[in-house]
Amino acid sequence: MKDFIKSVAATVVGIVAFLAIAGIFAVMSIIGMVASTEATRNVSDNSVLVLNLSGNVEEQGGNNIIGKLTDNTINTLGLNEILSAIKKAKDEPNIKGIYIEAGAFEAGYATLQEIRSALLDFKKSKKWIVTYADTYTQGAYYVASVADKVWLNPKGMIDWHGLGSQTMFLRDLYAKFGIKYQVVKVGKFKSFTETYTEDRMSDANRQQVSAFVNGTWKNIITAVAKSRSISADSLNAYADRMIVFEPAENLKRYKLVDELVYADNVKQKIKKMLNTGDDPITQLTISDMSCVKSTDKADDIVAVYYAYGPIVQNGIASMFSQGNQIVAQDVCTDLEELANDDDIKAVVIRLNSGGGDAYASEQLWHQVSMLKKKKPVVISMGDYAASGAYYMSCPASWIVAQPNTLTGSIGIFAAFPDASGLVTQKLGVKFDEVKTNRNSTFGNIMARPFNSEELHYLQGFVNRGYELFRQRVADGRHLSIEKTEAIAQGRVWLGNDAIAIRLVEQLGGLPDAVAKAAQLAKLKSYSTEDYPAPLSLQDQLFGAFNRNSYLDEQLRITLGSLYEPFVQMRNINRREALQAQIPYIINME
Repeated sequence: MKDFIKSVAATVVGIVAFLAIAGIFAVMSIIGMVASTEATRNVSDNSVLVLNLSGNVEEQGGNNIIGKLTDNTINTLGLNEILSAIKKAKDEPNIKGIYIEAGAFEAGYATLQEIRSALLDFKKSKKWIVTYADTYTQGAYYVASVADKVWLNPKGMIDWHGLGSQTMFLRDLYAKFGIKYQVVKVGKFKSFTETYTEDRMSDANRQQVSAFVNGTWKNIITAVAKSRSISADSLNAYADRMIVFEPAENLKRYKLVDELVYADNVKQKIKKMLNTGDDPITQLTISDMSCVKSTDKADDIVAVYYAYGPIVQNGIASMFSQGNQIVAQDVCTDLEELANDDDIKAVVIRLNSGGGDAYASEQLWHQVSMLKKKKPVVISMGDYAASGAYYMSCPASWIVAQPNTLTGSIGIFAAFPDASGLVTQKLGVKFDEVKTNRNSTFGNIMARPFNSEELHYLQGFVNRGYELFRQRVADGRHLSIEKTEAIAQGRVWLGNDAIAIRLVEQLGGLPDAVAKAAQLAKLKSYSTEDYPAPLSLQDQLFGAFNRNSYLDEQLRITLGSLYEPFVQMRNINRREALQAQIPYIINME
């Protein structure tokens, strides 16, 4: 029996040792494969950069191990990597052009505008851009319309339908469970809370949503009209009659595309443009371009710090944490380190956020103010830089926004779920109390709603938060309180309009913000570095298979547009009471 037990134990130990050694070799193999892809790459003559516009774009990418191993880079690469690849392709003489392979491309219209502007800048090199798709989504076509040649499958489609925004209202859903919300706010345009308390848009909210939806659409058709030599009236007419269902021959006749070709003919057409005969085309992906040396090398550094997602005081570590967050404690620490780094001469904060916790936004305001005392700080706004994110932005040296950016929303609110109807009426729970003072049991949302006196105190609290926010903006943008109040009240502004009211100083993208930061720092030559640093190899390897991340992603795919309301409801009690956020969910499709 002892021999049997020894034999089993030895077998188990052997298996464990084998698995451990195999695991070590597997990790070493992965490290080797990744390292080989990260080696500096020389670019062959007659190369072509391939932009695969499919999937989603995040603000910041990094050394994504899984993406590189699976070549599933479009879902993992960031906007920073896309812009870097296009810039390197412009400067690299052996790259002759860009081939855009368009698909189901999802990004905000300011992000799309950023990529489109980079492609327009690429064309200044006199190199060509061509694009092909079986079907162009509206966003992908907006970007691809810059191309010298737009090709479409003979049976393909262009989804060109205009913009619309639909707001979801959950009041009646909550009522079925005996839950209602008590709201205190400042700002007639501060419409975030309407989803909890109303069943339709207020007049003020409809006014602001109409303004930025129509303004964004005007920017889109103006750009496409110029690139494709089509009148804006014609583009609007095409959207009205849903040309997505028309035959591809009509799309060519409308001058939306130049030629109808099948995918297997695209390579031959590009070979003719390269004049390489039967030689294979050297194709470079965005991931490949990360290994190509940049021409911008200097000792002085302009740091580009990426901050995107909802603003929170502390990270919400849960299965449904909405992915990227601007965690005030972490960001403040990072900005302090940038301030103390003598090699960094200026900082660009790339911001894409609809705001969040008001107190966290105040802490971020303070840290940006401290950073500005030591070196220039320029804000580069993405799709959103509104409410708490604008709070964070307002003390900067200079603010740059895309024409399609949504910003402003200077306002404060607090929304409290009243679950007493569910608990006391539907579930039959009873409460009794003993207290020493009149408001000793304040805040027990399970037992009763707030009374009028408590709401009065809460309104005073919110009013003070709004007055502080407004003062921060007035001081940062050198406006009077009266002028600030006129553009505040929680109103969301399109970048085009924000420049006229001095909420931003310049229209443009991230490269424009970097150039301005260098100018303010009086730098003749400089290089850029991205912050925060990418995750370590170990964190990427094991984090990629994190159960919570996987389930969250699957839930996002399953619920679609219902994902955001679900997460908001899931996390409502984990956030600060005082909020500085844009209208609940702004979607433009």
